[in-house]
Amino acid sequence: MPDLFEPLTAGAWTLPNRIVMAPLTRSRADDAGVPGDLAVEYYRQRATAGLIITEGTQPSAVGKGYTNTPGLHSPEQVEGWRRVADAVHERGGRIVAQLMHVGRVSHPDNKDGLEAVAPSALAAPGEMFTKGGMKEHPAPRALETSEIAGVVEEFAQAARNAIEAGLDGVEVHGANGYLIHQFLAPGSNERTDEYGGSPENRARFGIEVVRAVVDAIGADRVGIRLSPAHNIQGCTEDDPADVEATYAALSAAIAPLGLAYVSVLSADPRSEAVTRIRKEFGGTFIINTGFGDVTTRESAQALLDDDLGDAVAVGRLFIANPDLPRRWETGAELNEPDPDTFYTPGAKGYTDYPALDD
Repeated sequence: MPDLFEPLTAGAWTLPNRIVMAPLTRSRADDAGVPGDLAVEYYRQRATAGLIITEGTQPSAVGKGYTNTPGLHSPEQVEGWRRVADAVHERGGRIVAQLMHVGRVSHPDNKDGLEAVAPSALAAPGEMFTKGGMKEHPAPRALETSEIAGVVEEFAQAARNAIEAGLDGVEVHGANGYLIHQFLAPGSNERTDEYGGSPENRARFGIEVVRAVVDAIGADRVGIRLSPAHNIQGCTEDDPADVEATYAALSAAIAPLGLAYVSVLSADPRSEAVTRIRKEFGGTFIINTGFGDVTTRESAQALLDDDLGDAVAVGRLFIANPDLPRRWETGAELNEPDPDTFYTPGAKGYTDYPALDD
């Protein structure tokens, strides 16, 4: 079995190690969704990851959910990401943008009054932080069938913008309760047209997004993130047979495209749904089991030893340890992440964690 520190080919890239920086919302972009000096330094510091997957980045203004998250749909945002890409590349790193349309997980206060859209007019459970405080998620507007092609094109254009910015590619976010996942999950998709009902129909939107992004920038620069049966933010998938059928339909449709990778978040990487995704896809497979538990060097290596993935996505430890691969390889002491600063503005808890050389 491979070691965490062995190289890996994924699409157009040769990764120097198998430790992938997971996408991590940090809420440090400006009010226009432009990543600034802090983001340049933050990603530059973490360039020794095998691959950096950026924080969720909205492909359109409507797709924004959280305050101070970045986009890839304006010239200013493209220029901001160009500075990030240049900084990472100067240190020999690789970085792809995660394209995240949040769908119904949003509030008009966070996006200049724009309404939320989703597969069905069902509000996400719970509340969202806004600059006016915590507020309940409003019910979204169900997308008309005729509108869906336009949303698909927003993803494709954002992918083109990522390449224009000098980023190495994109990851399509199909997980964690956001728009593509809202189409996949029976608990959030009550449509009766060709995008709802059967597993094949619920997978259709995600398949169309991936195909459009591949057509825009090439399959070897595209990955997708999935979280089958994660049951988060109201995207309930509680029938194991349906889950397996839905993700099998999705995987079988995208497998011939030759994507750079599939990344799966799952607390149970041995589940039928996860193992079937890997089998159907057949390419580079990134596994992430750390949503509930912090991924350690030992648990990451065990995932490779048990042949549950080709690389491992790591989140919180990359927040606190900009040089995490070196620390793991040398057995150096780790910095502890501070959850109180995960989403707060400024450098504290963002760019001030020391590297070993500091």
